[in-house]
Amino acid sequence: MKTIKLTLLSIVGLLSVCFGQQKAAQKVVIQTPTVQCEMCKSKIEQYLKREPGVSTVKVDYKKKTTTVTFLNDRNNIEQLKTAIANAGYDADDIAANEEAYKKLPKCCKKPATDKDLQAAPAKDQEPK
Repeated sequence: MKTIKLTLLSIVGLLSVCFGQQKAAQKVVIQTPTVQCEMCKSKIEQYLKREPGVSTVKVDYKKKTTTVTFLNDRNNIEQLKTAIANAGYDADDIAANEEAYKKLPKCCKKPATDKDLQAAPAKDQEPK
């Protein structure tokens, strides 16, 4: 009888130690308005999975969101946004890194607006 009580007490003690050491995970949704295709999705997911403490990454290019689960003690939301920006994409209020954006494939770049077209001189016309 004593051995059963001692065994049960040991098991309870070990379980409480194991569960007590679990790290706090946080799940965040980051707006990524410049994500447009599967290639963008793949690039962001691969880039973020290399960040410390990141356990899951899910990019939804139709809703233009990125959901990330990470350990609080290894990373934070600002670092994750910066990582997305360093990959060449806008993340919430952080603009994409210009150099990384220029290296993106054409399909992953923002569509040109009328304002952009007016600012750029036409290639066929010579300056006056």
